Amino acid sequence: MLDRIDIHVEVPRVAYEKLTEQRLGEASEAARERQRVRFAGTDIAFNTDMRPADVRKDCKLDEAGTALVRTAMAQLQLSPPAFHRVLKLAPLRAIADVAGSDAIQPAHLAEAMLYRPRRQN
Repeated sequence: MLDRIDIHVEVPRVAYEKLTEQRLGEASEAARERQRVRFAGTDIAFNTDMRPADVRKDCKLDEAGTALVRTAMAQLQLSPPAFHRVLKLAPLRAIADVAGSDAIQPAHLAEAMLYRPRRQN
C-alpha cells in the first residue's frame, strides 16, 4: 500500500461568526515564529518543506519517542515515506511548536499518530 494522504482529521462544523472573528491565534503565530527561527538562513520556510536530512536534524526523538514510533511502525505497518511524514509534517513538529517545545515529546508523537488516515477495508 502506498501512503499518499499526509493527514486526516474530522472537523466539526464551525459557525460563520466564529470563522469571521478578528481574533488571531496566539499559539499558531508562536509556532510559525519557531519555524522562522529554526529555518533562518536556509531555503526552508515551513515544516512541510523539510527533507529527510532536515527531519533527522530537527525532529529528533528521545528514547521513549523512539520506542513509541518503533511500536507504531510495526502495528500500523507504516511505510518509510509514512514514517518520515509522521516525523516532519504539521502534526508532529507543529504540535511540539504550539506546545512551545524544542524537543518532540512522546505525547506529541502520540497525538500526531491520531491524525494519520484510517485504513479502508
